[in-house]
Amino acid sequence: MHNQDNNDNINIERRVKINQMQRNVRRGKERLKWFRCWVRLFMILALIFAAYKVYKLPQWYLNKNIFSSASNNTLKIVGNSITPTYRIISILRQTPVPQRPIYLFNTSKIEKEIEKLPPIKEVYIQRLWFPARLNIMIVERRPILSISPDPKVAPIAFFAEGGKLIGRDYLPLKNVEKTILVLTYGTKGDDYRTWDEKRIKKIETIVHAMEQFSGQPVEYIDLRNPKDIYIKLPQVNVRLGELDYMALSRVRNISAILPQIKTLNKKIKYIDLRWEDTQYIKLEE
Repeated sequence: MHNQDNNDNINIERRVKINQMQRNVRRGKERLKWFRCWVRLFMILALIFAAYKVYKLPQWYLNKNIFSSASNNTLKIVGNSITPTYRIISILRQTPVPQRPIYLFNTSKIEKEIEKLPPIKEVYIQRLWFPARLNIMIVERRPILSISPDPKVAPIAFFAEGGKLIGRDYLPLKNVEKTILVLTYGTKGDDYRTWDEKRIKKIETIVHAMEQFSGQPVEYIDLRNPKDIYIKLPQVNVRLGELDYMALSRVRNISAILPQIKTLNKKIKYIDLRWEDTQYIKLEE
């Protein structure tokens, strides 16, 4: 009986110790849980503080004088061979420099304003960080026709792709492909200011066909009398007549008649291609 009591006491003590150990384990887990919570909270606060400090770094913000000129390290304009840089700068100056980080700066409005300039087809603005700066990439319309009243007079306007007429404010053309020189007074029922894209493409097609079939570059096409058109080649003038639906077919005849002028010792006035079935060389009288 005495041994039974001792065993019961030992079992009770053992259970008490086990319960104490379990309570200690639970307390330890609880302390660890709260410790982790405080560490997480501290880390979150630290990250928020760090993010705020990074957000406030001056390298995120554009220089307040960025739009004053293109001769600074924070603004770069490329691709504008026709459009003067100062015209782009004048548009940029109308836009207030944003008082927010560059990654929050919406450039779509500036792009649309710059695209209103006649020679410009598209604008892409690249935002760069650390330091904050802008790269403005310009895509301009391809010049096609230059307009002049006389071959000895500098062009007064030009047509670009899309049938866009652009005035002398953007002349002379520099660093661009050679355009087709068109002589016209803008009168006699064929005012170039009313030409559309279809008319521009027709003139371009005729000139390119003449170059292809003659093997010579066209110096100019004379539309000063739209019912009696001339095309000037280095060797000779070509009288084409009207720019009608048969004009392209008549141009092809130049390849057959052009070699004949080498056999003539007389001065040639022009090659006449006004008729489909009859072509001849007109001599100076």
